[in-house]
Amino acid sequence: MVEPSSPPTVACPQCGTPCLFAPSNRWRPFCSERCKMIDMGAWASEEFRIQAAPPIPDDGSELV
Repeated sequence: MVEPSSPPTVACPQCGTPCLFAPSNRWRPFCSERCKMIDMGAWASEEFRIQAAPPIPDDGSELV
């Protein structure tokens, strides 16, 4: 019989503290609610962005 492996430990994306990446850690991948909220605040204030290609106009003109 194979023993179940233990959940991995990952670094909190906000503060770097090692934390368990398992359902028992309700804030995963963060170490705490505080770190999760700091990260969400950065997304909300547009400090973090996902780069995308500019849209292509349907009429063939270029965007300014």
